[in-house]
Amino acid sequence: MRIIVSETVKEKMATLRVGNAPCSWGTLEFTSTKSEQIGFGQMLDELAATGYTGTELGDFGYMPTDPRTLSTELSGRGLVMLGAFVPVALKDASAHEAGKREALKTARLLAAVGRDPKPFLVLADKNGSVPERTENAGRITPAMGLSASEWKTFAQGANFIAKAVLDETGLRTVFHHHCAGYVETPDEIAHFLEITDPQLIGLVFDTGHYVFGSGNCDAIAGLDRFKNRIWYVHLKDCSREIASESRKQHWDYFESLRHGVFCELGKGCADFPAVLRWLKQAQYDGYVLVEQDILPGMGAPKDSALRNRDYLRLIEKNYS
Repeated sequence: MRIIVSETVKEKMATLRVGNAPCSWGTLEFTSTKSEQIGFGQMLDELAATGYTGTELGDFGYMPTDPRTLSTELSGRGLVMLGAFVPVALKDASAHEAGKREALKTARLLAAVGRDPKPFLVLADKNGSVPERTENAGRITPAMGLSASEWKTFAQGANFIAKAVLDETGLRTVFHHHCAGYVETPDEIAHFLEITDPQLIGLVFDTGHYVFGSGNCDAIAGLDRFKNRIWYVHLKDCSREIASESRKQHWDYFESLRHGVFCELGKGCADFPAVLRWLKQAQYDGYVLVEQDILPGMGAPKDSALRNRDYLRLIEKNYS
């Protein structure tokens, strides 16, 4: 995390800069079909109308891939591009080269449309693709983890992709710890950070995935533990009751999603007033990105997005 005390940073910190993402409108990388997707134009209109000033890209091709067209779509709504999620099966060395190509394709578009702040390439494992990890999301044990040699391959792939992105586009890479992938638990996050290059890879800290993956509601523990590598923050809530039921019923990750484990902000157990106070004390000067994984038929995304934004405004008013 950059700790820069300057008048510019103080001005940025005076008002929380908040974005949202296509996943909050039902466009998730592993669930939606194109026929179920809300069009990107409607999504951006509703995102801007509900008080957000930044977005992520979503699946490559969901938004226009021509930089000039995409820039026009963003600027016309007063939005900035914050990043893009690129999943790669990093455990498999054979996937690294293709992963690099996908990351570079995405990063070139981000770099062409990005302004202040520069967007991040958000690298992740290919979550939801390994049965054991998918079936046990939220209750991972050490025996389900990577071997020493697999960790080495995983880290090499992440460094390889992040370096290629930085060298060609100048963009930095953050890694997204994520349930149903090989970097889910706090100890797995810590080990990943220990064996990757801190000059190449930061962490996007996701409150909801941390809470579900850790099995407790103490997001501040994760912020404290990983503070030196946090470059970007996702705000997502997690229902204590649904997470508990998921563990009792042995739901897989997708079943937990369908039951709404990642609920609206303030309706779960993540302590967002404490999170925002932590960010302010740490002089975090970037955007926070609200995410609420909404599947088709789970409600009205615009209404949820508005309630989430109003909730954060209320925290700012009462706890600043």
